[in-house]
Amino acid sequence: MDSRFLINMLIPLGFLVVFYFVLIRPQKKREKEIRDMRSNIKVGDEVITIGGIFGKIVKVKDDELTIEVGSDKTRFNVAKWAIGNVQKSEKQDTEGK
Repeated sequence: MDSRFLINMLIPLGFLVVFYFVLIRPQKKREKEIRDMRSNIKVGDEVITIGGIFGKIVKVKDDELTIEVGSDKTRFNVAKWAIGNVQKSEKQDTEGK
């Protein structure tokens, strides 16, 4: 009876371990990468918001950014959490040339 109980306990524990390594761990890694990307945003970076707006960072304050969009250089404020992706920065462009 003891060996059956042990086997019956190992199967659910095995599923939990697989579940952790397949779903939870990769999700935490992605969240950390996004958090690092948002904390390293600087003036001059070209970004895409989670709403799909392309713009260039012109001002960084705590949890708020001012981005410049369009040919008429319209500026507006967005929250840092609204940044979906950083494309490139002007400094990286000039250093790469």
